[in-house]
Amino acid sequence: MSSPQTVIVTDANFEAEVAQSAVPVLVDFWAQWCPPCRMLSPVVDEIAVEKAGTAKVAKVNVDDNPELTRRFKVQSIPLLLFFKDGEVKDQMLGATNKKTLLNKLEALI
Repeated sequence: MSSPQTVIVTDANFEAEVAQSAVPVLVDFWAQWCPPCRMLSPVVDEIAVEKAGTAKVAKVNVDDNPELTRRFKVQSIPLLLFFKDGEVKDQMLGATNKKTLLNKLEALI
C-alpha cells in the first residue's frame, strides 16, 4: 500500500510524472514477490510524505511495466533511481535505510 503522496508510475505516464517533473524524483522499481521491496516500501512512502512539494516519490512495478524495466536495465530489485531534470543522477540497489535515501534525494533539491 502506498501513501497518497507516492505516485504510481507506468510505461504510459513516465514522461509526464518523472522525465518532465519540475522537482527531483526518487523512483522505486519493485515487485510484490520481492521481500526486500516490501520491507523498503514503507520507508519510501514516509519519504514521499516528508518531501511532498520539494521532491516526488514514485514506484514502478517491474512486472506491470516491461518497457521501463528494459529502458533502465533493471536486473535486480529494489532498484532506486534518483532523477533531476529528466536524467538519472544517482542510484541504489537493494534495501537501505531512510537516512541514506533522504541524503541522496536532498542532494538533488
